[in-house]
Amino acid sequence: MHQRKIGPYTVSAIGLGCMGMSQSYGEADLAESERTLLGALDAGYTLFDTAALYGFGHNESLIGRVLGSRRREFTLASKCGLFKNDKGERTVDGSPATIRKTCEESLQRLKTDVIDIYYLHRIDRKVPVEDSVGALADLVRAGKIRTIGLCEMSTATLRRAHAVHPITVVQSEYSLWTRKPELKVLPLLRELGIALVPYSPLGRGFLTGGLRDPAQLGEKDLRRTMPRFQGDNFEKNLRMLDGLAAMAEEKGCTMAQLALAWVLAQGDDIVPIPGTKRAKYMLENAAAADMQLVKEDCRRLEDIVNPVSVTGDRYDAKFALTLDSENED
Repeated sequence: MHQRKIGPYTVSAIGLGCMGMSQSYGEADLAESERTLLGALDAGYTLFDTAALYGFGHNESLIGRVLGSRRREFTLASKCGLFKNDKGERTVDGSPATIRKTCEESLQRLKTDVIDIYYLHRIDRKVPVEDSVGALADLVRAGKIRTIGLCEMSTATLRRAHAVHPITVVQSEYSLWTRKPELKVLPLLRELGIALVPYSPLGRGFLTGGLRDPAQLGEKDLRRTMPRFQGDNFEKNLRMLDGLAAMAEEKGCTMAQLALAWVLAQGDDIVPIPGTKRAKYMLENAAAADMQLVKEDCRRLEDIVNPVSVTGDRYDAKFALTLDSENED
């Protein structure tokens, strides 16, 4: 696969988001997840993304068990600051003590001595970001992690964090149908020389064209809570898929490959991490790295899917409050 740079790392142009192997999108399939992880290494993926939150440790344990013996072959990214508390509840905690504890637990689950990219998963409004990043900087000095990333942070938070310790990468949702990072975050990243890792670059599966009826989703599927996948919003959003399907047929590719190629075309400092637990989709996504879209192709895609044509917020109001980036004007 073609390569791109994230700070000191040369990684595959497309990484693998591993969350869905443990939560949010239906039941876990361990055998298929193992095939997908091992197949991804063989297919040229060299960036694997997980978090302490995903499956409340299940995802990190899965990666450690399946890929631990091949640790030297890939760049490993995980996250802290969002996890399960003692009551079994999802909670945000960016305190230095919790960050240190979470890192030690993640290292054990991942069966590694060091995590290459360690993200602050969410901003803790009770803790100054300087304190959280200071704790991460201590972990760098201790050799527990190599570089620091942030997730879903506003430009103001990013500047404050970067002043404490250099930030290598920011992870935010970014795709044809989620374009907000273009307004302020992406320009600042380029000013500071920081890479962008887009999660959900396929619009949580919507841009693949494979989901035409939200009733197909399982009861615990995360998308059931998202306004874009509900009622009239979803019906209106479906209208965009015909145009995408027609252009994919013209290009001789799948809709997923077309959507990923658009993300890749937005800059060499962007490394998307489409998530899947299926080997066939992992291989399909990898092929998008070989596609070349010209400016006219991108313009046509943006005419089909854009902030005006997309109906509904990406998260409900309660969840959006946890996203520092979402509260930025």
